[in-house]
Amino acid sequence: MKIRSFLLAMMLCALCVTQASALEYDFDAPEDYLFGQPTSDDTIYEWENPNVDRSKNAALIAPGFGTPTSYLPGSGEYLTPNLVPGALSGGLVNQVGSAGANAVGGAAGSSVIPGQYPSVSGNVTMTQIPGSSPTDIAQGSTSGGYTEVTSDLYYSNGSLGTLKIPAINLTVKVYQGTDSAALKKGAGHFTNTSIWDGNACFAGHNRGVNNHFGKIHTLEAGDTITLTTMLGTRTYAVTSVEKVSVNDSSGTAPTTDNRVTLYTCVMNQPEYRWKVTAVEG
Repeated sequence: MKIRSFLLAMMLCALCVTQASALEYDFDAPEDYLFGQPTSDDTIYEWENPNVDRSKNAALIAPGFGTPTSYLPGSGEYLTPNLVPGALSGGLVNQVGSAGANAVGGAAGSSVIPGQYPSVSGNVTMTQIPGSSPTDIAQGSTSGGYTEVTSDLYYSNGSLGTLKIPAINLTVKVYQGTDSAALKKGAGHFTNTSIWDGNACFAGHNRGVNNHFGKIHTLEAGDTITLTTMLGTRTYAVTSVEKVSVNDSSGTAPTTDNRVTLYTCVMNQPEYRWKVTAVEG
């Protein structure tokens, strides 16, 4: 009897046992923006020329903050200009960037404009004023007059003189250098050019409060420019207005005649400059 009861109980337990199984459920994945961004580096690295001069021969002193070329790579004044390739064979080579690169245009002896205008010759778009004659002097010219800026040529106000251009109603003081400090006060004199005899070169802003040279590109043949310094007063007649590459420094080369050369930026075209040439009559 006991055995029968036990077997009956076991059979009842077996009937009550069901197979265990996992619960089934699903859920939505989080949105993409909830995941972190990939950290893999997918940059494609290309081969670079390993034969680049990275010594002090190629080192550049960066142009001043806020100057027209402060944002241009490779612009500035050479730290050791006497070590630039070509310097020992007649003067500085017109180039910017790696000192190991070949010069592009220009010849030994050409002027290098510190900071303001890189000295690689570029393509020139010239607007020759009707009735004028070509006035460009070959790059590398070592002939012509030259007057160095000396301490006795400064006025008591710190200027080197005054430029007057009646056609655009301009009278502006001239200060040494083409950095932001000089251009804030007036027109700037390129330190590597003459201040009187030969080719005297000046730069100025074309916009803003001190937009002294903002209208020089509107000058016409025959318009007069007067330069007054401690050495006297000279009057020049405009012969050409040119739109040149920002890297073209040919206009600062020495000349056999007396002239002034004016530079300013081209509005909304940072790769170009306006260049005005005026020759003494």
